[in-house]
Amino acid sequence: MQTAPSKVQHFIGGSFCASENGAWIERENPATGEPLRLVARGGASEVQRAICAAEKAATPWAATSASERSRVLLRIADGIDAALEALALAESEDTGKPLSLARSLDIPRAAANFRFFATAILHETGESYRTETPQHALNYVLRKPIGIVGCISPWNLPLYLFSWKIAPALAAGNVVIGKPSELAPMTASMLCEIASRAGLPAGVLNVVHGLGGEAGHAIVSHSQTKAISFTGGTATGAAIATVAAPAFKKLSLELGGKNPTIICADADLTVAMPEIVRSAFLNQGQICLCGSRILVHQSRLAEFMAQFTAHVSGLRVGDPLESESDLGSLVSNEHRAKVQALVQSGIDDGAKIVMGGNAPIRLSSRVARGAFMHPTILLAPPQESRCVQEEIFGPVVTVQSFDRHADAVRLANGTRYGLAATIWTRDLSRAHRMASALDAGIVWVNCWLLRDLRTPFGGTKDSGVGREGGTEALRFFTEQTNVCIATGAQL
Repeated sequence: MQTAPSKVQHFIGGSFCASENGAWIERENPATGEPLRLVARGGASEVQRAICAAEKAATPWAATSASERSRVLLRIADGIDAALEALALAESEDTGKPLSLARSLDIPRAAANFRFFATAILHETGESYRTETPQHALNYVLRKPIGIVGCISPWNLPLYLFSWKIAPALAAGNVVIGKPSELAPMTASMLCEIASRAGLPAGVLNVVHGLGGEAGHAIVSHSQTKAISFTGGTATGAAIATVAAPAFKKLSLELGGKNPTIICADADLTVAMPEIVRSAFLNQGQICLCGSRILVHQSRLAEFMAQFTAHVSGLRVGDPLESESDLGSLVSNEHRAKVQALVQSGIDDGAKIVMGGNAPIRLSSRVARGAFMHPTILLAPPQESRCVQEEIFGPVVTVQSFDRHADAVRLANGTRYGLAATIWTRDLSRAHRMASALDAGIVWVNCWLLRDLRTPFGGTKDSGVGREGGTEALRFFTEQTNVCIATGAQL
């Protein structure tokens, strides 16, 4: 017997509430196909209520000392840790990802985000400059919170990326109107409860659920939101920019990626292979940083393919709740259809399908209707093929070969994206040269997804605008004022 779907409501002014018109979005469990949640479908009315709540909270929160804001954020981090199992289960149910992944990556990183920014604001340094011409003066820089900011996050790493935006915004003294993806809303709702129990004042964090074209558009277009931080697809980011830019809002856009993994002639495949497989298929390939294009030196291609296919064939696709599952389901059957269409486009363009594709999967009865897909390898597609040029966002990689390392850089840079890249080589000088020549916001050498939260994160070209992380995030969520004081030339 099926249980009734849970209801996910908005969180406005410190309380949960339904939409004024009573509208809901029905959401299925992508792994089972069964009804999972009813998500409140908000719009301009709910955003306006959130704006009013945020306006009341803005001045008191901005005036709260950094040490007190830090204490509240640290209590939120503790609350996330305490709710690890419940949050991980909700994340797995919403997205179809393995429960083990949500438990080991998504939820711990969300807590780490709050801890990082909670402590970062206690160690901020100021800027000052001594001026001697045309007359003596002292200049110093003040940083003040912007006010009301909008934070819009995607479905693939729901709490991880939601907290990556909210934590620095709150730490800097802003009030937030957030919108998680309607496909994965539950952990954002649970975070609101955790934050309230941690002592975050009512109205400082407000969450409006709904569709991007309704709730998201209302947040972006409202005159009182002064900054927008968005993570998601490039097309949506472009649409947001057309609304926000004419209103002179601050914009941080972390968008799509089509990231190359470069296997140099001297790469140590024994060390590299587990990370290459992980970078290709973690979270079913539904991470913007996944290495979805593998470029292999021609002299190593046969050896690479033998090892790579052996490792990939050992990955288990199955029920997200089973600990043995390496890959769960994709986020929806509609998304799987899109991924499969891009695979077919590569085959039509001449790529060889080495494994995966639309092959049937043996699944337990509980998940027989889920949006599952085998890890898929396409060999030697042409550079102009859609499967090479477009973000697939699924368990699919293309493998191309190159003769010279300069050709690898050319192929790597040969898309409209520039988010991340990975280089596998034993030659440190080559690694430096290639890293500086790649169009990428982050380049990993002999590793992948090794993140220091102090470093700037973001992409070039169509992968985004601005940077997140560390001081970059705190600077984005503040406005600067330069104060210049004439001091006189003599004692």
